[in-house]
Amino acid sequence: MSSPLSELALRRDVLFVGGKGGVGKTAVASALALHAARSGRPTLVVSTDPAHNLGHLWRREVGDTPVELAPLLRGVEIDPARTTEEHLSAVRATMRRLMPEHLEREVDRHLELARDAPGTHEAAVLERIAEVVEQRHPDELVVLDTAPSGHTTRLVALPELMQAWTERLLRRQDRSARFGAALRGLEVDDVAADVVGGSRRPAPDRRARRDAEIRAILDRRQQRFRHLREVLQDPAASGFVVVTAAERLPVLESVELHAQLTRSGMDVAALVVNKRSPADAGELLAARRRLEDGYVEQLRSALPDLPVVQVPLLPGEVVGEAGLEALLAHLL
Repeated sequence: MSSPLSELALRRDVLFVGGKGGVGKTAVASALALHAARSGRPTLVVSTDPAHNLGHLWRREVGDTPVELAPLLRGVEIDPARTTEEHLSAVRATMRRLMPEHLEREVDRHLELARDAPGTHEAAVLERIAEVVEQRHPDELVVLDTAPSGHTTRLVALPELMQAWTERLLRRQDRSARFGAALRGLEVDDVAADVVGGSRRPAPDRRARRDAEIRAILDRRQQRFRHLREVLQDPAASGFVVVTAAERLPVLESVELHAQLTRSGMDVAALVVNKRSPADAGELLAARRRLEDGYVEQLRSALPDLPVVQVPLLPGEVVGEAGLEALLAHLL
């Protein structure tokens, strides 16, 4: 019988790995990505956590551009600050092209204020995730090593919020365009009334072209967020693996994370209880094991339908392919 985690890595298109900080999310995400790659599936593992550990785990430089980690496996660390800067620069270039010149300073002022506004980094990272998912090869697996639980739930909820926000902008844009067209019709009539013999023609309608370009930009944004939302809410396409430890706070946070993800329409497909103490290595660790058993039972009681994979405390560090191989032996 195959492991539920192996099935996830080989059958889904996008796999999220998340949980409380410090429980081993990056190691589990990398191990599952390595398993998929070794099974012959092209895989991209993406870290969205500002405190990146992907490069440290693989003992190589990993940045915002994909680098090869192993055959058929690439890695990326999304830099929230850089992603935000690129996002704002693109917005600035678009707005300067579309807005009157005398408003350029006002545009710059608003974008500078937006740089550190709540939600700006999350929105920029979400756009990058949507881009990665949108551009993935049909056979490729994308494994997202997410930030700690609170950041992850906000990120997962954002596609729906951003799509609703964009739809409101589109409706306002449509109303504005219709009103502008009516006004321009009046302006054309006024000009025509002043023209003798039809020798004059109204100037090219730059505003109409501007309105059409704004509409096209908002349409592309809406389509991107709609696609991401559809992927996140399709259990055949994506799944979420919650990584936790058999301790009080991680267990409580994992149960709440499961509830939040379920409310967002995501399929929570498996639970990994990492770093379990051995029961046969002295009384201290045996006592610790008995304490952990109670928390594992609490998880099973709260989430009875969720497959639970338990990983023992390993003797060495999970670093590089050798460390990931040792972890994989217990995940699959």
